[in-house]
Amino acid sequence: MMRLGSGTFAACCVAIEVLGVAVFLRGFFPAPVRSSANTRHQAELPAPEPSAGASSNWTKLPPPLFSKVVIVLIDALRDDFVFGSKGVKFMPYTTYLVEKGASHSFVAEAKPPTVTMPRIKVFSLVRVTLTYVVLYLRTVVKKKALMTGSLPGFVDVIRNLNSPALLEDNVIRKAKAAGKRIIFYGDETWIKLFPKHFVEFDGTTSFFVSDYTEVDNNVTRHLDKVLRRSDWDMLILHYLGLDHIGHISGPNSPLIGHKLSEMDSILMKIHTSLLAKERETVLPSLLVLCGDHGMSEMGSHGASSTEELNTALIFISSAFERKPGDIRHPKHVQQIDVAATLAIGLGLPIPRDSVGSLIFPIVERKPMREQLRFLHLNTVQLSKLLKENVPLYEKDPGFEQFKMSERLHGNWIKLYLEENNSEVLFNLGTKVLRQYLDALKMLSLSLSTQMAQYDIYSMMVGTVVVLEVLALLLLSIPQALHRKAELEVPLSSPVFSLLFYLMFLVLSALHVIVCTSAESSCYFCGLSWLAAGGVMVLISALLCAIVSVLTKMFFSGNLSNKTPSHPNSKWSELDHLILLGTVGHVLSLGASSFVEEEHQTWYFLVNTLCLALSQETYRNYFLGDNSEPQHHFPMEQGLDGAASALKTRTGGDGTERDNGHGSPFLSEVLEGHEKWMVLASPWLILACCRLLRSLNQTGVQWAHRPDLGHWLTSSDHKAELSALAALSLLVIFMLVQRGCSPMSKAALALGLLGVYCFRAAIGSVLFPWQQDNKDISKGIIEARFVYVFVLGILFTGTKDLLKSQVIAADFKIKTVGLWEIYSGLVLLAALLFRPHNLPVLAFSLLIQTVMTKFIWKPLRHDAAEITIMHYWFGQAFFYFQGNSNNIATVDISAGFVGLDTYMEIPAMFLTAFGTYAGPVLWASHLVHFLSSETSSGSALSHACFCYALICSIPVSTYIILVTSLRYHLFIWSVFSPKLLYEGMHLLITAAICVFFTAMDQTRLTET
Repeated sequence: MMRLGSGTFAACCVAIEVLGVAVFLRGFFPAPVRSSANTRHQAELPAPEPSAGASSNWTKLPPPLFSKVVIVLIDALRDDFVFGSKGVKFMPYTTYLVEKGASHSFVAEAKPPTVTMPRIKVFSLVRVTLTYVVLYLRTVVKKKALMTGSLPGFVDVIRNLNSPALLEDNVIRKAKAAGKRIIFYGDETWIKLFPKHFVEFDGTTSFFVSDYTEVDNNVTRHLDKVLRRSDWDMLILHYLGLDHIGHISGPNSPLIGHKLSEMDSILMKIHTSLLAKERETVLPSLLVLCGDHGMSEMGSHGASSTEELNTALIFISSAFERKPGDIRHPKHVQQIDVAATLAIGLGLPIPRDSVGSLIFPIVERKPMREQLRFLHLNTVQLSKLLKENVPLYEKDPGFEQFKMSERLHGNWIKLYLEENNSEVLFNLGTKVLRQYLDALKMLSLSLSTQMAQYDIYSMMVGTVVVLEVLALLLLSIPQALHRKAELEVPLSSPVFSLLFYLMFLVLSALHVIVCTSAESSCYFCGLSWLAAGGVMVLISALLCAIVSVLTKMFFSGNLSNKTPSHPNSKWSELDHLILLGTVGHVLSLGASSFVEEEHQTWYFLVNTLCLALSQETYRNYFLGDNSEPQHHFPMEQGLDGAASALKTRTGGDGTERDNGHGSPFLSEVLEGHEKWMVLASPWLILACCRLLRSLNQTGVQWAHRPDLGHWLTSSDHKAELSALAALSLLVIFMLVQRGCSPMSKAALALGLLGVYCFRAAIGSVLFPWQQDNKDISKGIIEARFVYVFVLGILFTGTKDLLKSQVIAADFKIKTVGLWEIYSGLVLLAALLFRPHNLPVLAFSLLIQTVMTKFIWKPLRHDAAEITIMHYWFGQAFFYFQGNSNNIATVDISAGFVGLDTYMEIPAMFLTAFGTYAGPVLWASHLVHFLSSETSSGSALSHACFCYALICSIPVSTYIILVTSLRYHLFIWSVFSPKLLYEGMHLLITAAICVFFTAMDQTRLTET
């Protein structure tokens, strides 16, 4: 028999649940379509031209169409920046080329998620930036997509902060193998993706979003020198400034116009230089202007709005000369089509993993035989990819269309070789052309659809683990919330052992059957037998534990009891609200609109909670409550006497307690202004929440509407923003310093001053003696100055905690240590928050202070209720920050505060903390409150268990919902990003539960 404390048990359960969610995510997000050819890195002979009886003399690749190719990739170049009013006003030369010049213009539609690394895969030649995440979030995803022609996935977002060498087949590798000399200037991620591919390069960092000038000047400064030379075949320029302006001030900033004008002049310089050089070459040159993703109305990207998906794509060459009156309107193409088009234009094989089609207008002026040859090579490449990824490929409509087109093409070749010109030959060629184009569309669609094939077995394994953990948590409520806060796990019982071995054998047999009969790839089947066996052992053990708990409850007759220690206790109105709120929130996750607007659910719940607390306060004050408290969970003895502590106005160290069970009138307990503060506190909290809702519009439906945050961040209101930021930092200091040691108070004051100096250095706020920001820097020195104080405060708090636990010193040392750790996290959040979000942090601290002094103490709530209230407010403040279930709202700039170079682990940690600062700070406050307000050791255990349970319920339910809705229209644009957020939230919850357990001195594992 093993005994575990409630907190330790909950932390273990959440850790196991993280494993289950990870397996589910790996199965849910489809594996990309890939070629399995063994000759991936070797030269492969092109498919011969089809023939019907007569032998064709064309067995090689077609020659290149262009002598030189220049690709100008402008990050976040959404389509209306070029084809809309902004393009007419700020890009006159580009507008002329689009409307009257020798060019073909298109609107390239990206696929979500619109972060940068996947887009480079798509273009087979284009970009890198970073947008969120969660972990998330912006750099390599689009680039890979642009270079390989394959579709980006949400798994690429998770890998986006890391930029390993690109192993998939891509245009850059093909060009280098063909002897092309490639020069690159721009985002350094290209250099990481394609090491040793460029004969000349100069990388610029993409992670400092506050820099939109130098980052582009470092690219342009090479142009004059390179354009005068002729010793290169490809030139790639990646400009980041436009994207950085969007992240800073949005698409309507006046800086956008200046940057577009700069890009227009650069494009004119390149084009005129290429035209001058064409006199010396046989073939024309090609200039490609493109973007990797668009820009939302908030200036970010990562979601699926039209503004984020549609980008400008222009092919400019003298080969595209148009006749007078030839009007060409931008047509819509897929971004994945660029890779195949560039390969054909350069005379290269199409990348094996590309699922895109040739953009036909680029070759429409070529002879009919060449046009058919280009389309045949494209369809052959797609049909091979279909064979390797679709078991029943022969029945695919696209493959059948391809075979029909190939037969007709063979007949045309036979006729062509017999007689060179005739009307019959032209009509048949036109028919074959249409057949090939239809086959390309269908094959590309089939391969794109393959991306939505789920790994059901891995999903089911992950779901079983998550549901078993949830069931174990629910069944353990009576024991876990008992005063002893301990659970007994009968791991050594004979029944347990027999059931365990039977389950393990059944699961092993099932695993063998599934993995040997699976027609498609499966992640779980690809694991080693040791790893897969470990998961099956875990599933068997969890099932046996559930059966053991059910058996014990049944034989002991506890199934009908709500709580063992208080069988006659009643549910209070607050308990009913908590239950209904939790169930309502979980049910709302099944609707896409509720997922998009989840912030509205949490705003409603915390507002309703405030009204319920107001009603409870008035009832206790005017009517009294002389009966035993009507709380579902028993309250610890230490918290029962918290009201008496108000008389002495102590800091809540738990030294004075009233052990009576009666509840005196609040009017008898409180005196003077305190009683009015108790009565007014719920309404004060409601007012604070209403103000915070006006600060950041989030979600989808109303995200475009103006809010206080947009007003403050505009350049016309920098003085107001500066005053508000200074006032917020002052309030933060006043509210936090009260529990710190003198040394930590000084560090906190200097740290908050450093926060303001950092924001002033990067140009976000002004000092009183400044009129404007002339000297703008990256603020690295100022940010590191703050980091020193953050680490110092955290070190002091950790030292006090170790001292209190190792040598059992005065209990007050532990309280001070916890508060200092909390203070260090507050200082770190202040540094990472944007200036207009500092009031969110100030109001969070104010609400915590008010609820601690005037609600939780007088009303004597138990640990479970206090924990759930902290959780609710933590979730609400997650959205008050401006977050949503949209990847585009992740503030990636927080991950690079104080860094002068990209460091993966610090950047990921800072981005995650900046995003989830609300839940983390409320959880940290909960630990301090329960540790300081009760002398009972079970409060933290109860809190840890409740926190784990309240987080596990929505995660488990949402996994079931997304499985059932996996073919929903909005599965990738709405439900998938929310799934990533839930997975990250669960990981943070696991870390919080470990912290709870570490702070609980009394919980020891006993056997």
